[in-house]
Amino acid sequence: MSDDSINIAAQVLQTEANGIITLKQSLDHSFTQAIELIMATQDRLIISGMGKSGHIARKIAATLASVGTPAYFVHPGEASHGDLGMICRGDAVMALSNSGETNEMGDLLQFCKRNQIKILGITSGKNSVLAKMSDVALVLPPAPEACPLSLAPTTSTTMMLALGDALAVALLEKRQFTPEDFAMFHPGGKLGQNLLKVSDLMHDASELPLVGEQTKMDDVLLEISTKSFGCAGVMGDDNMLIGVITDGDLRRWFASNPSLDASAGDVMTADSKYITEDALAVEAINLMKQHKITSLFVLGDSKKPIGIIHIHDCLRVGLS
Repeated sequence: MSDDSINIAAQVLQTEANGIITLKQSLDHSFTQAIELIMATQDRLIISGMGKSGHIARKIAATLASVGTPAYFVHPGEASHGDLGMICRGDAVMALSNSGETNEMGDLLQFCKRNQIKILGITSGKNSVLAKMSDVALVLPPAPEACPLSLAPTTSTTMMLALGDALAVALLEKRQFTPEDFAMFHPGGKLGQNLLKVSDLMHDASELPLVGEQTKMDDVLLEISTKSFGCAGVMGDDNMLIGVITDGDLRRWFASNPSLDASAGDVMTADSKYITEDALAVEAINLMKQHKITSLFVLGDSKKPIGIIHIHDCLRVGLS
């Protein structure tokens, strides 16, 4: 029985994979027209579908919204009972229906036509009502459903989902969507954590523990203790960072030179690690782990310190 189940699963996956390959081969100028229609939309892209197509429509809306195309789902049945008020003239509508003859979609399509709202249809019905009413129709190629009864939408919904992903990625490229843009829309979870920048977590210049190269060690100790970062940056005459004194540096110095007569320049580590504010926070924590340090100075132009980031700042937001 186990082998039979695996064979069935393999057949389903192969059938759906063949459908996607057929879809790939069927792509034509209408796909480019679909991208142009969405790019020309002034406001939002409304995505709608009934039944299984509706579930796919919800996912496509979520994907598009996450990569820079304002989109949301409107249920075609609810649209007939007041939700048409959610759709404005500056919007465009993407309607999904395998047959293209979904009755519940009728009011929504008529509303779009009356209000000159562009329609992008995704359907298997080349000569369907949806295809004919669409300003741009993306017609799915003929492909057998993976369901042995040819009743449950399987291959058709897989092709719709894949086509939605293709539109989302093409639009992402067209809009020159950056990792920074992605981080703005994904502040929570692991994705958001990994896309945080050093500038999002660092302490600003007012909190910096800084001393001059000639500062005596009693004042260095006071600065380190007061600012609570476990280190102090050593500044040269030109206000550039020339070194760092850490708790470890202090212990090693006083172990062999138990005197406060030394200056910061005598004790500092000249080849200190630092990072820039536009670096990812995950880069900062990796650098701290690699060199077994707990803080990094953030440098701007000309090696001038503009902030500091502590390992606890990274751990607090879930980076590790």
